[in-house]
Amino acid sequence: MEEKKTTTRKKVAPSNPKIKLRPEEQEKIISEGEAVKVKEEVKEEKKKANSKADNKEKEVLVSMKHVQIGFKRGTKVRVVIDDLNLDIYKGEIFGLVGESGSGKTTIGRAIIRIVPTISGTILYNGVKINGNISHSLNRQLKTKIQMIYQDPTASLNERANVDYIISEGLRAFHLYKNEKERLQKATDMIIRVGLRPEHLSRFPHEFSGGQRQRIGIARSIIMNPEMIIADEPISALDVSIRAQILNLIEEFKKERNMTVLFIAHDLSVVKYISDRIGVIYHGQIVEIATSDRLFQLPLHPYTKSLLTAIPIPDPHIEKNKEITTYTGKGPLYESQTKLVEVEPGHFVRGTEDEIEEYLKKVSGK
Repeated sequence: MEEKKTTTRKKVAPSNPKIKLRPEEQEKIISEGEAVKVKEEVKEEKKKANSKADNKEKEVLVSMKHVQIGFKRGTKVRVVIDDLNLDIYKGEIFGLVGESGSGKTTIGRAIIRIVPTISGTILYNGVKINGNISHSLNRQLKTKIQMIYQDPTASLNERANVDYIISEGLRAFHLYKNEKERLQKATDMIIRVGLRPEHLSRFPHEFSGGQRQRIGIARSIIMNPEMIIADEPISALDVSIRAQILNLIEEFKKERNMTVLFIAHDLSVVKYISDRIGVIYHGQIVEIATSDRLFQLPLHPYTKSLLTAIPIPDPHIEKNKEITTYTGKGPLYESQTKLVEVEPGHFVRGTEDEIEEYLKKVSGK
């Protein structure tokens, strides 16, 4: 019986494919294994290609290349924006965040040609718009790019009624056939921003801060622009009104496929409305990423300090929270840094050693 068992074991044992399979069968299995590996490699290459294709498919509306902006004081020039490189894609809301005096508003004013540039190039749809340009191009840009100002009181003419304020752009560029059409456009827009037609005959001092900001938004949107520069449009408003203004801007963006440069100093507000966020410090972009990625993996220490400054609604957590501050490392350090793409769509500024550390964090090492 034992011999029979051993014989049966000998028959069952040689189940190893190396022993039993013929050479042509072994080659078949090996080729199938290689095919699986090739398929996996192809999938990875497709993912990389798709991410690159997504970036290429995004049409750049505004491109700023090595832009330097400064203000003269006597014979001296104080540079506030140095070597700025920034692309804003068509149809996106790009949030620009930084502390007061970092140069956020200056960038917006440079795009709309209120502030001149010292050097560099600003392209709009591939056409240079900074420096000396033709009168026709300058006139065209005024209809293509509009601005919502920070102070709703100072940005409105107190001597003019709402009808005149909203229709001023229509009159300047003759964007209506007759007076009836102009009045209809103004009425439709004032209703669209949440006010009533009878408000057209009133003056700015008769409105609250939130209503004035709605008038400013109506004045910009009625021109049907391709791009809106929103310069801290909610900083002077109550918390209850802020969400309404943000939702209004987002609705117009979706309806008209507008591009919005949203300038603010509160990261929590910018995350709510923006597709991508750029963090600026002392006139230099220190980090650019999508809203989710920036909150998920902030790399630059200044970005981290801004995130810790966001208040938490839980009083117990807020009381024990550690707030980090970033004071900078001086002009010598800043001159040695550069903006590098550490992962697709995620840019961060740093020295060579810092960039290596950022790359390790991104890869999870």
